[in-house]
Formats: sequence, structure tokens, C-alpha cells
Amino acid sequence: MKIQFLGAAREVTGSCYLVEDGELRFLVDCGMFQGGREARAKNMGALRFDPRKLAFVLLTHAHIDHSGLIPRLVALGFRGPVYCTRATAALLEIMLPDSAHVQEIEATWQNRRKHVSGRFSRQDLAPLYTVNQALVSLEQLQPFDYESAFQPAEGVEVTFHDAGHILGSAIVAIDLATDAGKRRLVFSGDLGQPERPLMNDPTPVASADVLLIESTYGNRLHRTLSDTEEELVRAVTETFARGGNVVIPAFAVGRTQEVIHVLADLVRRGRLPNLTVFVDSPMATAASAATRRFNKLLDAQAREVAAWIAGHGTQFNLRYTATVRESMAINQLKGGAVIVAASGMCNAGRILHHLAQNLPRRASSILITGFQAEGTLGRRLVDGAREVGLLGERVPVKARIYTIGGLSAHADQQGLMRWLKGFTRAPGRIFVVHGEHATALDFAARVSSSLGWSNVGVPVQGEVHVID
Repeated sequence: MKIQFLGAAREVTGSCYLVEDGELRFLVDCGMFQGGREARAKNMGALRFDPRKLAFVLLTHAHIDHSGLIPRLVALGFRGPVYCTRATAALLEIMLPDSAHVQEIEATWQNRRKHVSGRFSRQDLAPLYTVNQALVSLEQLQPFDYESAFQPAEGVEVTFHDAGHILGSAIVAIDLATDAGKRRLVFSGDLGQPERPLMNDPTPVASADVLLIESTYGNRLHRTLSDTEEELVRAVTETFARGGNVVIPAFAVGRTQEVIHVLADLVRRGRLPNLTVFVDSPMATAASAATRRFNKLLDAQAREVAAWIAGHGTQFNLRYTATVRESMAINQLKGGAVIVAASGMCNAGRILHHLAQNLPRRASSILITGFQAEGTLGRRLVDGAREVGLLGERVPVKARIYTIGGLSAHADQQGLMRWLKGFTRAPGRIFVVHGEHATALDFAARVSSSLGWSNVGVPVQGEVHVID
């Protein structure tokens, strides 16, 4: 059996792993690379194998860095099923067409810019995939519930376990009947931080012959929830006292819903005054509706807070903006508003317009609530840039930048180690993935030293490992 690491190897985005055993070939995740100018070239050059020979694809969750190349895979000839949880399928119906729309817009903009500059070429830039291709790919989704084993091929049994990361996120356990005997492969996907709002804790897994474990925050600890709440209260209170707005770049799926939950709970408990919160993202609006639809997957407190929001609109005025005109109207508000918009890494979307309006204002604040990949605008803000390029202009950064790390949907080092300690014996092979270069190496060393596990590796992009 062989595993090839096609993405998220010593980096965070582009999760994609090709498993081969004899004639059987399948993928676990098929994610898009994100961040910086190099991302497009990496995405265009990804999937350097024959998609027609794949039997199936397994998805851990709906985030684009895990699912975003599915339409391209299908366009290149893949015709098999894509297995995921039911909630993931519902989210992909929202996210993949939206991603395709972004690809089409970016290609159009780049071509227009190229023509205006006089840099003609024989062929215009094509989108990574189209909206129609994304819609076609959705027809290949095959959803299953958590803890419901299924057989995607002869000699293969798969079970999805709750990863506690976002709605529908899964740890994927694969039992394979190989020539060398039965082997269990476990892919952690993205693991959630235990004892955090909204999602359940990640499900423990007892055994694996081969384990792929994420390491996004494998070299650091998150703030506690109480410390995070204190920082949120301080940021909102101080910003409103200065007469500014609170702008929160947030991933449309997962982070936006968690931010809403925490802010509402703080108002409910009297920690914050009555709030007007604008959610300015059509995708986040749709994802929030999906979250309400699958609320049985949330923890008990999340369901309680959701019920409170529904009955207390004067205290927590939650407003979802649908049209561009409604989005533009928010920028007429110079103070007292909380604006939550995508994208979470500030790379695209309506958040760019709210940043353009509020970054130059000392009264306003920007709350960074999630991981910011290298090369992204969000990362430059976190790193202290005093001026940034935004919508074709140079924009001074005068607003206060807060980093609210405690809201991360990813487990920190302690959370990851806690999940690993659920194994009753050491896996035969452990691969640390989905972490920036130094972080992944640091976490691999921690796993070896703290747990005494041998055979802990940190693969590089394109590397193939043979499993005996």
C-alpha cells in the first residue's frame, strides 16, 4: 500500500492524499491551495494523476482547502462517488458553486487587467473551474451519517467520526483488506478544540495502523474561553467608546456561526450591551441556515443560545445582508456596528470593502479570529503592516488589530495531544500534516517525546510512502 501526499504537507492548505493498494486508488480530501499569488499556479498544477482511475473520494469536511478541487477533479474525468457526511454535503452545495463563481470573476478580472496593460497572449486565462462544473460535481456526492459504516469498494469499510471542527467535519477511519492483511488508516481531518462553543468534542479513536494527524496549531496553546471572552468584551467596549465599528473577517462556514454564538451569549449574560450584528456574506447566510437545519449536531449550549437569539431580537439584532446595496449601506455606519464578513483570511469577498472603510480609522477595530496563511492580507495585518494593498489602492492601517486566538476551530497543541492519548496503542506509522513547515516539525517532535511514539514523519509535497 502507498500513500502520496499531494497537499497540506508542511503547509496548511491543499489537503489531498492519494491511497493506492493494488488496483484500488482513492483520495482522501481534494482541497484547494490558498494564500498568495502562488496559489493559482499550484491549483492549476495539482491533481497530476489520472482522475479516471480513482474508485472514490472521501472528504473530511467542507472547507475549501479540503474540498475545493472536487469540481476540477470531475472536470478532468473523475466519475466516481464522493463520500462525506450529510452536513458536509449540504455545505458543499453552497460552497463549491460560490468558489467557482469566485474563480470565474478572478479570471475575468485578470484578463481585463492584462488587456488594459497591453500584455496580450494567445489565450485568455481560464477559471480553475466554472459554476456549471461545480454544479455537475455535486451530483457525485454520497452522504452518510456519523458512526454509520459503509463499503465504498470491495474489502474497504469506512466510518465517519465527529471531528468537532465545523458542522459535518469528520475523522475518517478506513479498514482495508490488503495483501499484507487488514490495515486501519485514520485521517484526523481538522480536529476541533475540546470544550469550545458550538461543536461537540472530537471523537476519540482507539487504534490505527497508519495515522495522519493535522498540526495547524501544533506548536502553541489557545487562550482559554474565559480569556477569549474577556478580550472580546474589551475590544467591543473600547471600540464603541471610541465611536468606531468592530470588523470581523470570518470564514463563512464555521467561524461566522461561532462568532455569532459567542457574541450573543455575552449579551445574554449581560457581559456586552445590546448589539447590532451584520453578517455580510451570502455564503455565511446560507451556512447559518444549514447550521440551524443540522442543529442536532451542535452541543447543548449552542442549541440553548440559538433559541435565545430567536426570541431576543431587540437585545441581539442579527441582520443578514443579501444584496450588494445592503452591503454598501453598512459602510454608512461610522460607529456602533459589529460587521462579520468573509473571507476569513481577507483575500476576497465583501470583507475587503469593510476593511477599506475601517482600516484608515483609528476609532475602528479589526478582530482576527482565525488562522491566517502566509501570503494573505490577514497575515499581513496580524504581522503588523502599517499599509496594505486593497482594491487597487494603498490603504493605511490605523485601526486597532486584535488577534482573538481562542476562537480557533482547530485544536491547539494540548487539544491535539489529548486526542492522540485516546489511542490504546501507538499507530505503526504517524504522519504529521496540515501545518506550516516549522510547526509540523515541532509537533512531530512533541509527539515522539511526549508519547514515546516512533515512526513519526513529516512528509513533503509529492512524497510517496510505502506502507508494509
